[in-house]
Amino acid sequence: MDASTRQDFAAPPYRAVSPARTGAMVLRYLYLLKGSWPRVVDLVYWPTVQMLMWGFLQLYLSDKSGYFAQIGGTFIGAILLWDILFRSQLGFSISFMEEMWSRNMGHLMVTPLRPSEFAAALMTMSVIRLAIGLIPVSIMAIAFFGFNLWGLGFALVAFFVNLFLTSWAIGLAVSGLILRYGLGAEGLAWSATFLLLPLTAVYYPVSVLPDWLQWISLALAPTYVFEGMRALMIDQTFHAGMMVKALALNLLYFGLGFFAFLRLFDAARRAGSILQLGE
Repeated sequence: MDASTRQDFAAPPYRAVSPARTGAMVLRYLYLLKGSWPRVVDLVYWPTVQMLMWGFLQLYLSDKSGYFAQIGGTFIGAILLWDILFRSQLGFSISFMEEMWSRNMGHLMVTPLRPSEFAAALMTMSVIRLAIGLIPVSIMAIAFFGFNLWGLGFALVAFFVNLFLTSWAIGLAVSGLILRYGLGAEGLAWSATFLLLPLTAVYYPVSVLPDWLQWISLALAPTYVFEGMRALMIDQTFHAGMMVKALALNLLYFGLGFFAFLRLFDAARRAGSILQLGE
């Protein structure tokens, strides 16, 4: 092994990402999707069920209450934005779990692929998997309930960016834990995001929470997204300050998530658990 090769293998995992290696990993996951129609159906199935359930509930409540008629669409908007957060994290985690289930992590890590490039591929796939599910569901929301998610305009971009960053931060931390502690921690990939559901004002304003819990809620970036969505739909006001606060919190949490992923990956490598992928 020459000096340049030794230097490449010794390169720190946080060095610049190689687009070629990242693209190769993304192509691998796209081939998995292309070759399995049940995987594709699953991306659309649950978002559709949730959108229809909450959409019809919104219609029922709007018939019974003038207040719900006034804020029509907020439930549908909330469930679609929540699905962006949850499905983006799930898209990240499932692509990662594909490697764990196939016992392929050890093979990947003896290649020049760096953990940062692997993480970049997982983030890219979370966007692709979400798009496959979200686009048809958002079209159905227009057809069934007259709710146009894309009509939110620039605000939607701010919502998307913040929700993606949150989902990636969770996905990175959870993936690191699974690498370090094995498939016994797999349940975190499915449940970690749900911890945010009662705390981030998805279906109700922050003011509903007890005072001591409001402080925790306001320390979570998605809270500002859902509060901002309600303000936009009820008062037709876009609060840019909320999005800036959410972005600042997300950059902090994303940095912590990425740091945790690298540290847990290094701990897994030292402990040899990358090659021991059992329970």
